[in-house]
Amino acid sequence: MNRQKTTIFLQGVRDGIPVALGYLAVSFSLGIMARGAGLSPLQGFAASLLNNASAGEYAAFTAIAANAAYAEVALITLIANARYLLMSCALSQRISPETKSYHRLLIGFDVTDELFGLAVAREGWLPPRYFYGAMSLPLLGWSSGTALGIVAGNILPGRVVTALSVALYGMFLAVVIPPSRKSKAVAGLVLASFVASFAVSKLVPGLSSGMRTIVLTVVLCAAAAILFPVREEARDAA
Repeated sequence: MNRQKTTIFLQGVRDGIPVALGYLAVSFSLGIMARGAGLSPLQGFAASLLNNASAGEYAAFTAIAANAAYAEVALITLIANARYLLMSCALSQRISPETKSYHRLLIGFDVTDELFGLAVAREGWLPPRYFYGAMSLPLLGWSSGTALGIVAGNILPGRVVTALSVALYGMFLAVVIPPSRKSKAVAGLVLASFVASFAVSKLVPGLSSGMRTIVLTVVLCAAAAILFPVREEARDAA
């Protein structure tokens, strides 16, 4: 029985290797940004270890760099990571009813897009040990990449650091552009977010960047859900 459990864990480790390599590269750019926010390599490592999410960390580091209040940093991170609540609900249906609560909590700690994909692609009930194996290397790669990015930012010339910081924005463009090309509604909302952010920054200069992001995210997402709801048949076809 123990040998079978070890095999399942190692299967997860094997499947998580490509994810870990990708996370290492992406989080390196995130580390450059964390360095600009004043974080040390140890702080960056801890931040990524506890918040394995590019959008969430990007929002948090942006708020930290703007000297936002703790409440703003917590709220903007929660909003940026809200989609993982839905993923966790879906993933809970793949876990055996006999699975203990502490296993569910540990799995919920590191639900990311890629790990969610690995988990749902597996047939039958999801063994907790498989997920632990799958998350082990990606979590280490993500945290190490952030720390290495901060270290590199401290020793590399300023021009190189500036050039590397652009890579993170390129990653977000790679996330936004494909769905924008497929859906006019998504493209319109992306454009509206740019315009709204610029307009609010000029019309309400006293509003912090963190609070501006929080308000606009909630307002625009609510407007999108009302104006362009995803029909059940469209969701099933996807």
